Amino acid sequence: MSKTSSKKAAARGTFQRIPRGPHGGVQLLLIQNVDHLGKQGEVVEVRSGYANNYLLPQGLATVATDHHRRMVDKHKSRLAEIEKARLADLRKLGEEIAKQSITIEANANDEGHLYGSVGPADIAAALKQAGFTITADQIRLEGVLKELGLYTVKVYLHVEIQSDLKVWVVPTAGADS
Repeated sequence: MSKTSSKKAAARGTFQRIPRGPHGGVQLLLIQNVDHLGKQGEVVEVRSGYANNYLLPQGLATVATDHHRRMVDKHKSRLAEIEKARLADLRKLGEEIAKQSITIEANANDEGHLYGSVGPADIAAALKQAGFTITADQIRLEGVLKELGLYTVKVYLHVEIQSDLKVWVVPTAGADS
């Protein structure tokens, strides 16, 4: 198939058709666990935009064909072992994070109020400097940190695994106190 004819085929939609579910969405087989959607190996029905723009390009799901379903059933025990090992690694990471205490410097006035605020991105950057790869969306704050002091922040590593992290917000070094 030449390059131009493959583009025409893509425009006509003659590549692999995504099966439709009973509610009009597309049916996909989850390759990985997806929060608020399902677990690995489940067949889920989602809107086509969510499937085409997020799940399929990110490698989180694949088209739910009979072949893929048979493969998942065949390898279900191996997948369970892999998931169990992954959860054990995440629990270990959670324990290491719970032992950590990070310090974030911020500009503050004499009363201890910050001129800005400390958010999840700042905490994720401080954790990265400490050697942990955590994204900002895994850090959940009950509100922005706008004062100097010690805070306990939740870090969500998995649906079942969360850890508490101690965050010290201190005045910037060299600031007049």
